[in-house]
Amino acid sequence: MTAEESLRLGWEEWLSLPGLGLPALKAKVDTGAKTSALHAFDIETFGSSSKPKVRFAVHPVPGRTDITIACSAPLRDRREVTSSNGETEQRYVIETELDIGGQRVPIEVTLTDRTNMAYRMLLGRQALQPDWIVSPTESCCQPLLSYDVYHSAKVKTSAPKRALRIAVLSRENNYSTRRLVDEGEERGHTIEVIDTTRCYMAINSLAPEVHYDGARLPRYDAVIPRIGASVTAYGTAVLRQFETLGTFCVNGSAGITASRDKLHAHQLLARHRIGMPRTAFAASPKDTGNLIGLVGTAPLIVKLLESTQGKGVVLAETRKAAQSVIDAFRGLKANFLVQDFVKEAAGEDIRCLVIDGKVVAAMKRSAAGDDFRSNLHQGGTAKAVRISKEEREAALRSARVFGLGMAGVDLLRASDGPKVLEVNSSPGFEGVEKATGKNIAAHLFDAIEKKVRPTPARKRKGK
Repeated sequence: MTAEESLRLGWEEWLSLPGLGLPALKAKVDTGAKTSALHAFDIETFGSSSKPKVRFAVHPVPGRTDITIACSAPLRDRREVTSSNGETEQRYVIETELDIGGQRVPIEVTLTDRTNMAYRMLLGRQALQPDWIVSPTESCCQPLLSYDVYHSAKVKTSAPKRALRIAVLSRENNYSTRRLVDEGEERGHTIEVIDTTRCYMAINSLAPEVHYDGARLPRYDAVIPRIGASVTAYGTAVLRQFETLGTFCVNGSAGITASRDKLHAHQLLARHRIGMPRTAFAASPKDTGNLIGLVGTAPLIVKLLESTQGKGVVLAETRKAAQSVIDAFRGLKANFLVQDFVKEAAGEDIRCLVIDGKVVAAMKRSAAGDDFRSNLHQGGTAKAVRISKEEREAALRSARVFGLGMAGVDLLRASDGPKVLEVNSSPGFEGVEKATGKNIAAHLFDAIEKKVRPTPARKRKGK
């Protein structure tokens, strides 16, 4: 049936709004009303002033507040609307596609709370096409639909991808942050970069809040933490506040804190029997000899607990050199680990990028010249690499140990299997994207969109 063919409507009809993920609504057809109206609550605008959007929630089934569909759409207008009882209110106006009787037409819809109304939607005369006929004495002239569709998994899989409001906690305008903004906006989401150190919190049991630059931050669908090592304590405190608010966080505060503490991280890896280089730690200066003995013979790696990007990591090629380095670190009152040097790795390591329980990319990093550190920030080079089943499993298990939705797992290829060096909760995208050609940001947004899309409520017994 084409849009030009006549359509007969009764005073009430079943219809759908596929662009909003609403496959079945029973609407009142009212030629006395100019504009159409849709039941909506938790209405919130977001996005830039040039391309504003609105998101809202809908209870599509009258009397069933346990069934909620989250929607979003471009914002067309905000106008004053007078209801049939004479009350006037400002309403947001969106444009969406109406599907009724096999015909699809674009219509304007205003958003308002119709909780106490018998119909979740009112179809006004602006939505009625010139050749449509309304018979006020008839009911449901078009095919009947059913609210049972909202109990089907198909609602989740077929619903349109709604626009999300996502915060990136980052203090730097670096490659990774820019990629997240670009990829998110390309998908129609609104991405806001928040400097973690400029956040402050209202901590209470009833209405916890996060404030930023003098204003309360809005409700976000998701938070992507890119918290620098120098602000781990405060950054994870802010992240805990978002967790308290019920916001989906790609990486949780507990996992970030544990992964940043290298001693704690190695203890967790050891507890879960994940392969790693032999490691020792001590606080007393009298234990230097025994400490070295626990790890093995020289050469040894001496690593500051707060080291990042290869800084604070020293190769001691002899036992005497190891003692000198350890004494120097102790003189600075620094906390450090001593590790066995895996010779067969030959200045190379593997970075596995894990997102949502999958290794989405892997690269081999090779040290520059005679340097044993393969970090790209130390001049190392990288290229794509195929990893073994054992290496993949080690990377996935390591990310699971810390409960991280996104992690960079660094491991060495030793003669007796992969050895995990570190689990990075804020892995950079630049090196791995350039080395592998993979769109890491896209994988991350795929995971976020899957996690924050609402699941249809299950059908209650007796319904």
